[in-house]
Amino acid sequence: MNTKIIHEAQNSPRDLSVIEKPAVSVSLLIFSINKGKLEVILIKRIRQPFEGFWSVPGDIISIEESLEEAALRVLHEKTGISDVYLEQLYTFGDLKRDSRGRVITIAYFALIPHNSVDLTKAPDALHARWTPVLNLPKELAFDHKKIVEYGSKRLKNKIGYSNIVQGLVPGKFRFSELQKIYEIILGEKLDKRNFRKKMTSLDIVRDTGEMYREGKHRPAKLYRFTTKNLVIYD
Repeated sequence: MNTKIIHEAQNSPRDLSVIEKPAVSVSLLIFSINKGKLEVILIKRIRQPFEGFWSVPGDIISIEESLEEAALRVLHEKTGISDVYLEQLYTFGDLKRDSRGRVITIAYFALIPHNSVDLTKAPDALHARWTPVLNLPKELAFDHKKIVEYGSKRLKNKIGYSNIVQGLVPGKFRFSELQKIYEIILGEKLDKRNFRKKMTSLDIVRDTGEMYREGKHRPAKLYRFTTKNLVIYD
């Protein structure tokens, strides 16, 4: 074959219409803290495959929407939650993760205060529930147990170098509440003095000048994060 013809063939656009394409979905991990435990929202599937199994909220994206648009749509449709910070977590693409065919899923995660959402009023209320990460059902749909475990490990690592934990606390909080959240996620007790010293040195929380009073307990200062934006520190 003529060298010029070969060169032109190699540089011509590939015909994507003849290439077999996988489906792409989004899977959402919504974490919160409740009664001393890290919890995640699970949805009970009402259709095959895995009918009757619990899964994280998710759906196939349409050809007209971006990944983020799909993630926000699924979040609202499945849980009624909107206006939260979603962060892309990881892409899961095991060949046999879905029995219907080749499906690649992009996982996102978000952190919210537990009392900020009422799942009984969610569109999928009959099938949505908060579940402790350490007490998941023996088997979840697809590879969702792997996704939840990966997400919780990522969260555990990320609170060590960012202010991402702010998503789990209300606008104002006591230092003891903040420390408790760190202890739950890390799975270990922290020294009160060292924790306070570290948080103060990072300049990511500030004193609001207000006090928390409850019953006969000694009033405690209320704090807030200095910014709602994600901050990465050394």
